[in-house]
Amino acid sequence: MKTFVPNFVTLLNLLSGGIAVIFAVEGDLSTAALFVFLGILFDFFDGFIARKLNVVSDLGLQLDSLADVVTSGLVPALVLFHLFELSIAPSWDTHHILPYFGLLVLLASAYRLAKFNISTEQSNYFIGLPTPANALLILSLPLILSYQNNDSYNVIILNPWFLIGATVLSSFLLNAPIKLIALKFKTWNFADNASRYILIVFSLVALIVFKFAGIPLLILFYIILSLINPPQNV
Repeated sequence: MKTFVPNFVTLLNLLSGGIAVIFAVEGDLSTAALFVFLGILFDFFDGFIARKLNVVSDLGLQLDSLADVVTSGLVPALVLFHLFELSIAPSWDTHHILPYFGLLVLLASAYRLAKFNISTEQSNYFIGLPTPANALLILSLPLILSYQNNDSYNVIILNPWFLIGATVLSSFLLNAPIKLIALKFKTWNFADNASRYILIVFSLVALIVFKFAGIPLLILFYIILSLINPPQNV
């Protein structure tokens, strides 16, 4: 029975992603972001629970990636689709293909998750940006527009060239051959987890000071910190 517990939590991640898809299609990006955040929370705890109960399984691994394709792959792609629509709204016509460019993130996310499933060297670090982190990065854009309503932010985010660059960069980072820190604590010792503690503290400060605009900053810091102090597979 206990083997089903983490899988049930994973299914809650998938359910959250499915609900987020519905809101994203309807153009309610803020509510979609809320359910993506909830799904990412479930995504964190399913692995934690599986390890604590000692019921890690191949089924759980596959199910986790299938859920992430929806929550952290499809939803961010739909969000980009709508942002592209908003960026070209004055000249919008039904035959414009630019918004479909956002679906590149869906393809890159699925490819990244498939590679992760067959990888044998990512027990203590990630190779490429994890899909939940990438989802947070993209979902921060409509939240900045909705809740911070800063003219400077709005002009940048709703620039089609910015969105093209963000889509390409996001897709590249998902599959980039770089080692990134995984927030998996085997001990609470500071010496063994210095980078993780630094990342957590920076994240809290960035979110408090910059609110949703702090999310891109913490993703950038996450990448830089990982490059400065590359994680080791021990």
